[in-house]
Amino acid sequence: MKRVTGIGGMFFKSEDPDAQKEWYKNHLGIPTDQYGWTFWWRDENGNKCSTQWSPMGADTTYFSPSEKPFMFNFRVDNLEELLKVLREEGVTIVGDMETYDYGKFGWILDPEGNKIELWEPIDKAFL
Repeated sequence: MKRVTGIGGMFFKSEDPDAQKEWYKNHLGIPTDQYGWTFWWRDENGNKCSTQWSPMGADTTYFSPSEKPFMFNFRVDNLEELLKVLREEGVTIVGDMETYDYGKFGWILDPEGNKIELWEPIDKAFL
């Protein structure tokens, strides 16, 4: 079973997300929008894939229960099956799986309490 197939996103807390996005746009040439930056790439089969970079407000609770100022998102093939396997392996699952037009999401905690977002993407939803 494939587990992680790529990095789906990097999210971090920021005192001023709009200023952060503007700085990255001006100094690093990153074409930011209201969500940050969607970086497009192709997987080994030539399929278009995306990775999201997003500064979020310092007051966000999206990373809870982790108290860290960041969260990683990993792309996965079969989220539902992976969550079953991880549960059996004793990994802490946070909340319930959620489904949207652009994919399925689940959350786990690593041994240091970092919240990890798992995403079974539907990249074509962004095209």
